[in-house]
Amino acid sequence: MNMLLHPRSIEWSRRAVPVSGENKIPTRVRVNSISVPVKTDIIDGNCKSDFNSGGSCSSTAFNTNPWWRVDLLDVYRVTAVSITNRGDVVPERLDGAEIHIGNSLENNGINNPSCAVITIPAGNTYTFQSNEMEGRYVVVVIPGRSDWLTLCEVEVFATV
Repeated sequence: MNMLLHPRSIEWSRRAVPVSGENKIPTRVRVNSISVPVKTDIIDGNCKSDFNSGGSCSSTAFNTNPWWRVDLLDVYRVTAVSITNRGDVVPERLDGAEIHIGNSLENNGINNPSCAVITIPAGNTYTFQSNEMEGRYVVVVIPGRSDWLTLCEVEVFATV
């Protein structure tokens, strides 16, 4: 059975925030910046892509190799990851980002196997197939450059 893994609690810069909902698998989210506000926008089921007008987007601070990670709190066979890019300005910032899936936290999970390289037009949602890669952590990283990592929605699908 293939299912969408939903969050129950979010950890953003070491602060937990409860997210209500039934039949949701608990997850935790972490980014490499402590200067952003605690927000659950990236995994709220809202795919609005206008960052500045009440959309559903969040961003890291300006960093080298900025990353975002979700902890699924158990090992799953991840079948796909859907990502929504911002639709207002600078959507090209996400070009070249990578999705990594695995069980290691070495290098913040970035050393886990790569699932896909991301290129998504402004405001679009793309689903990247991962061929049932096993992992507890799903990481999105912009490798080799200093930038902001902005995501408007991330959905992780897995078999159980």
